[in-house]
Amino acid sequence: MTLEDIKAMTGEIITPAVAAEVLGADPHWLRVAARTKPELLGFPVIVMGSRVKIPRRAFIKYLEG
Repeated sequence: MTLEDIKAMTGEIITPAVAAEVLGADPHWLRVAARTKPELLGFPVIVMGSRVKIPRRAFIKYLEG
């Protein structure tokens, strides 16, 4: 998965697994960080119970600086 792949998506939400693949990080780490210290991630997250969602456009903006 690349940034270009994420840009080509039509959905407005991506999963931590997708974001982690682009960032080269562990998806579990992203989930834990989203629940405990979301401000450290640099992009917005939505936590709904045990689920973590990431707004696709905001994630792209974060990666592009």
